[in-house]
Amino acid sequence: MSIVEGSKAPEFSLPDDQNNTLSMADFAGKKLVLYFYPKDDTPGCTTESCDFRDNLQNLNKLNVAVLGVSKDSVASHKKFKAKYDLNFPLLSDEKEELCNAYDVMKEKSMYGKKYFGIERSTFLIDETGVVRKVWRGVSVTGHMDEVMAALKELM
Repeated sequence: MSIVEGSKAPEFSLPDDQNNTLSMADFAGKKLVLYFYPKDDTPGCTTESCDFRDNLQNLNKLNVAVLGVSKDSVASHKKFKAKYDLNFPLLSDEKEELCNAYDVMKEKSMYGKKYFGIERSTFLIDETGVVRKVWRGVSVTGHMDEVMAALKELM
């Protein structure tokens, strides 16, 4: 089932880049930007993550937390986070549990080969755990502006 605006955000319990287990309950009372990205340390994913990093102070002022999610391992996330000085948690979803809950696993094609991977997607969740905005097939350029505009509408 696909997550749509107005849906209750699925619960999760996953390790972050420091191997701490995080869940939805850890963000109760805050808005949450949950973004899914294909792979650590690749061009688009790095740009997107750095955009969130560079805007985290403004997001925090709006009572917003940020979580990045990919299928990469805790160790991979730890290296990626350190390399780019990312200032928010990255969740490791190696079993695709959260990816499947949010229906972001899609058939892709590269060099003529088909495979399943994460479709770049972002979900804005309010303080009560309700999904307020969904972006699928995200284009990295301008995405941060879209997220900020959606947050301002929620205020």
